[in-house]
Amino acid sequence: MKNLMLTVLVLFVIVACNQPVNKSNVNKENKTEISTAHSTNRYNKKTNATIAYKKINIDGVNVAYREAGNPNNPTIVLLHGFPASSHQYRKVLTQLSDEFHLVAPDYPGFGNSDFPSKKEYTYTFDNLAKTINTFLEKKGLTSYALMIQDYGAPIGFRIATAHPERVLGIINQNGNAYEEGLGEAWAGIRALWANRNADTEAACLPAFSLEGLEWQYTHGTRNKENVNPDNWNLDYLRLSRPGAHEVNIDLFYDYQNNLTLYPKWQKYLRDNQPPLLIVWGKNDLFFPESGAVAFKKDVKNIDYNIYNTGHFALEEDGNEIIQKMRTFVRKL
Repeated sequence: MKNLMLTVLVLFVIVACNQPVNKSNVNKENKTEISTAHSTNRYNKKTNATIAYKKINIDGVNVAYREAGNPNNPTIVLLHGFPASSHQYRKVLTQLSDEFHLVAPDYPGFGNSDFPSKKEYTYTFDNLAKTINTFLEKKGLTSYALMIQDYGAPIGFRIATAHPERVLGIINQNGNAYEEGLGEAWAGIRALWANRNADTEAACLPAFSLEGLEWQYTHGTRNKENVNPDNWNLDYLRLSRPGAHEVNIDLFYDYQNNLTLYPKWQKYLRDNQPPLLIVWGKNDLFFPESGAVAFKKDVKNIDYNIYNTGHFALEEDGNEIIQKMRTFVRKL
């Protein structure tokens, strides 16, 4: 059991984890591997950006969100991963609000949104996507670029396949849609899917520890001192609430249902050819670069960028990624 716990501490953390866009139909991509060991704030502009912290009631659940920029400007919807919240997009909200309208919701049970019990809310990816889609509709957002990361991918692709006409383009930072994008580290998670019991559930618990959360943010980075520790400290507080472990294990278990939708999402990509910006941390143990490469099979219009960092690439390479985003969305 000790070996199982040690193994799954690594395996479950994540689950618990400048070229112009080519609009032709020619199968081309802009590929860049970026080493930013000596990066500076050269893209940081002085800004008077104001970020508003709001809530809106969706079917009895108060969904918290951060909003910045002029609503008359092009909109970017920012969908976060596990164990994070809209906090992970703080740099994006600050730096891009001079030119774009940005909206970053917290899913139910995450961030500053309500945390209803399992009896009050069904914690599945289908239901999270339903809530966020209703949120976007209630906000009157019917045309936007999507930024997806980790959990943001299965939520975002559900929204995109339901409403392809609304999605102008996709910014993908370690958001998977292919079997080959799941690394060998998923073996332990697959064991949970195959046989959910007290032991396989208990093996997930280290992912919710302060040490496990810190690992998720810092593993694969060039220098862990580049990463703001507020990330894992805030996540730890939320994951320490009564019932939080149980509902997150439900989401771990439900993640297998995303795999069955991969062919549908891939068909959406082939049929609709949304412009795609890849900004991927290659040292992510659960979503390695093979997941980024797989998108080349189905999407012709790719701006492909790989970074020498981990799962939360914005933490270490945010300035460079944000500049890529600015150039990308300008072309949509």
